[in-house]
Amino acid sequence: HFAARCEKRPTNRSAEVLGTLSPMTLKTVRVLAALSIVLFTASARAEEGMWLPNAMPTEALRKAYGFSATTEWTEHMQKSAVRFSTGGSGSVVSADGLVMTNHHVGSDLLAKLSTPSSDLLITGFHAKTRADELPCPDLELNILWEIVDVTTRVHAAADGLTDNAAAGAAKRKAIAEIEAESNAAQKASATNLTSEVVTLYQGGKYHLYRMKTYRDVRLVFAPETSIAFFGGDADNFEFPRFDLDCCFFRIYEEGKPLVSPHYLAWSTNGAQENELVFTWGHPGSTNRLYTADHIAFMRDVEEPAGLKRLWRGEVKLTTFMGRSAENARIAREDFFGTQNSRKASQGLLDALQDPALLAAKRAEEAALLATIKGSAVEAQFETGRALIRASLMAAIAFGPDYYALERRFRAGDLAHHARTLVRLNAENLKSNADRLPEYTDANRDSLEAELFSPAPIYRELEIERMTMYLSGLAEERGLDNGLVRKLLASKSPRARATELVDATTLQNVDARRALASMTSREIADSSDAMIQFVLAIDADARAARKHFEDEVESPQRIGYADIAAARFAALGDTVYPDATFTLRMSYGTVKGWTPAGGEPVGAFTTMGGTFDRAAARAGDPSFELPTSWINARTKIAAQTPFNLVSTNDIIGGNSGSPMVNAKGELVGLIFDGNLESLAGDVVYEISGNRAVAVDSRGLIEALKSVYGANALVAELTQRAPMVP
Repeated sequence: HFAARCEKRPTNRSAEVLGTLSPMTLKTVRVLAALSIVLFTASARAEEGMWLPNAMPTEALRKAYGFSATTEWTEHMQKSAVRFSTGGSGSVVSADGLVMTNHHVGSDLLAKLSTPSSDLLITGFHAKTRADELPCPDLELNILWEIVDVTTRVHAAADGLTDNAAAGAAKRKAIAEIEAESNAAQKASATNLTSEVVTLYQGGKYHLYRMKTYRDVRLVFAPETSIAFFGGDADNFEFPRFDLDCCFFRIYEEGKPLVSPHYLAWSTNGAQENELVFTWGHPGSTNRLYTADHIAFMRDVEEPAGLKRLWRGEVKLTTFMGRSAENARIAREDFFGTQNSRKASQGLLDALQDPALLAAKRAEEAALLATIKGSAVEAQFETGRALIRASLMAAIAFGPDYYALERRFRAGDLAHHARTLVRLNAENLKSNADRLPEYTDANRDSLEAELFSPAPIYRELEIERMTMYLSGLAEERGLDNGLVRKLLASKSPRARATELVDATTLQNVDARRALASMTSREIADSSDAMIQFVLAIDADARAARKHFEDEVESPQRIGYADIAAARFAALGDTVYPDATFTLRMSYGTVKGWTPAGGEPVGAFTTMGGTFDRAAARAGDPSFELPTSWINARTKIAAQTPFNLVSTNDIIGGNSGSPMVNAKGELVGLIFDGNLESLAGDVVYEISGNRAVAVDSRGLIEALKSVYGANALVAELTQRAPMVP
């Protein structure tokens, strides 16, 4: 699945791109190398790009397709698109605030709403009336409303500063100030838009995004996992596919369903082969603008280290789940996330380890330098590239502690809450601009929604998560390492984990609220074991974070800003920024492909093909259809298109993105990519890269014929206002 590759929290089940990848063919990458001069001296290739709503490729669309992306059309698409805090995308699809996304984007909420006797991931869910809709704990939905370019102000904050660390700190402070000022102005004007400064081009530009934020969100419909993820591991990131990977929620505002003119009309005809289609979603992260040196670092350091951790975690969770049915239930989301993240990492590493790919990246840099040779930005580019090289050396030195104690502090929900409480009180003593970004006023509501979530916390799973964290550090560093000794307190990883989980009260929301109201001194005097555990390493963690920010992140922001200036000088506004889990548009056509050495793959599958696939794989649990589908087989129109592929440029985070036609009508629901798409972190190649979606016709047919969700069908197919 294409959930976002982001690390917002240690236990984010949708946190990283999911799937497998066969090695990129040498033929494909050699073509890239041969075309590298063109790539860096002209616009992005046709259908490549994750475009900003305020920097649309209007001329390219007009020339290639005769399509005019008007301001009104773009605004309507933008304000119909939804970002999920769980790491995916969605869209408003009715006049009453109905939101559509993927089942795997909503699965984290389905797990939180389940109990041992009522597992919504197994049974699915259908609210027959509005009163039956289930409130979702700690889910936040965002809709982008306004964009303001604040690049000049952020860059000006570092003017005259020659020290990279000081310059980086000055920019972070300026960002916090901009967000605070914007939030204050929004509250004063009663619009209450939430403000976030987004870094683009790895520091080349900064935009202020103002968003409508909704936290009263309720579950409306979800199918059974067995059809939402039909084919399981075997079919994941493959095509043909036969998945009903959908989930519906409803936004409420002041206790009533959201009323907005911006929602997508449902297409009665679906998508047609070779038709121009658009996706509007929130791709999580790409590295296409990285230097060749940085790509090599990913290949040799980052991806191998991450892959090793994921392999280990997958094996540990498999063992835990095998102990009991309840263990399997409560760890299922962790396991799926880890398993699929491992597959994505392996896939990306396969692509990176083809020497031709890095050769193409180096050729691209050479082409760019040739274009700017003798200009004022030539030296700027070289200075930026040197800064990136130095930062990568620093990452080797400072990365291990930073990832262990900060970015991948994945010791369970209880440890995560403990850290939030410890830092919340300490950060409150600082001015807003001097706080860690996640503790600024701009992020306070989101932080508290997560901290005080009533979502269940399971003792056995928390012990397992903490054990995995502690034993992983012990394996990497040895038991005599000072940090490991401090964390284990003369106990084995499992004994220490059990002690910490059993001696904390943080599973109780009221206990967390009480601690949140305490002073830093009162927190320090707390007898809660998990609080004390976090306090014991907080100074080390903060130091590791500062070293990484000062020696790695700040030089990279400055270096990439210099490189971006060179790219802008050579290519103007034809360069799109890397993905940042913010709203982007991609365009493409509905089209199959022919894998290297394989048979042609068509653009569509059918509802009837689902039963053929199940019969062909009889006996494999991953291909067992739910009873609802077996009972409805004779009711289903077998030739109805079910899943489809297109050339749209997507990546992790695009899960749940709407696929719309030129009229702005919804024709599909993005849920995956094919094997060839998984090199998309670093390169897009149109001959084989395909996005996978649920066809709008198949989705309606399933709702009608399998689930009898007639009210939901009527709501979806009512005609929305015509797109301007």
